[in-house]
Amino acid sequence: VIRCRAAVAWAAGKPLSVEEVEVAPPKAGEVRIKIVATGICRTDDHVLEGCFPNVDFPVIPGHEGAGIVESLGEGVTSVKPGDKVIPLCLPQCGKCSFCLNPESNYCVKCHVSEPQNLLPDKTSRFTCKGKPIHHFLWVSTFAEYTVIPEYALAKIDAAAPLDKVCLLGCGFPTGYGAAINTAKVKPGSTCAVFGVGGVGLSVVMGCKAAGAARIIAVDINKDKFAKAKELGATDCISPRDFKKPIQEVLTEMTGHGVDYSFEVIGHADTMTAALASCNMNTGVCVIVGVPASGSVISIDPMLLLWGRTWKGTLLGGWKMRDSIPKLVSSYLEKKINSDLLITHTLPIAKVNEGFQLLRAGK
Repeated sequence: VIRCRAAVAWAAGKPLSVEEVEVAPPKAGEVRIKIVATGICRTDDHVLEGCFPNVDFPVIPGHEGAGIVESLGEGVTSVKPGDKVIPLCLPQCGKCSFCLNPESNYCVKCHVSEPQNLLPDKTSRFTCKGKPIHHFLWVSTFAEYTVIPEYALAKIDAAAPLDKVCLLGCGFPTGYGAAINTAKVKPGSTCAVFGVGGVGLSVVMGCKAAGAARIIAVDINKDKFAKAKELGATDCISPRDFKKPIQEVLTEMTGHGVDYSFEVIGHADTMTAALASCNMNTGVCVIVGVPASGSVISIDPMLLLWGRTWKGTLLGGWKMRDSIPKLVSSYLEKKINSDLLITHTLPIAKVNEGFQLLRAGK
């Protein structure tokens, strides 16, 4: 058993508490990892607010990390102690009908099919003050050590800087892949990105990499615009600067609406606006932002009848175990630069300050 620090969420609506926890050794098919770095993603904030579905408290959140294999359970063959790895908040078991479908990146072991609050044997490897603590998406990167099933891990290049590539565990591939894989943005096209936080900026990078001619960043926080332009946005607009709905503004700017729109906020009203802002016949709108549990959207079906496509994306459409090592290689070859998304680096003791910066749009 390893004793280490972890940021524990004891209940919804409460700040995280940095505690000493015990992390039990891995059982068959599991791997214990020393987490070196973790990002803070909006999904973790949804957990703290109590609006992420099917999470049990107390829990150790965090799902965007990178680390080093410390020990193996029986039967693990794909990694060995000392290997650098990225834990996967979307597993790839390799055996279910989704994993066997080349066009799918879902897996039935995912949290949506069966909650990942406990490891597959329905027990926890974490205890604190004598109480069992729940896992989050089997990943729980807000702990210095964590235990994860082998099929929720990707072994990466030994040269990768873990404090940088941790972003490739969720935020960057989600946004970048939404443009490249889900929308399949074509060269010369026009795109609109609603919300340019870390994931929205990754969408901007994906649109640029795909050869989009015009990329319009839409956000009420104008502090985001300089970074958006640095990463490839050609225009930046705030809905607060106009008296008319933003979809009308975008339609006027582009003639008939954009070719591709991306909603990277997670609000029902911006999802509808993003759909309406793309061209009525061949426009593609991708939902990237995670809405609060129980959200409902009401739309005029005519928005779809003329031919628009409305779709969601799950972690950017990547089969995670197959794709994350390749994305890390692209990072090392300087084909992608996710470093520009990093704004602050804090010790785990200041994790609550990190969430304050996230909520303030900083």
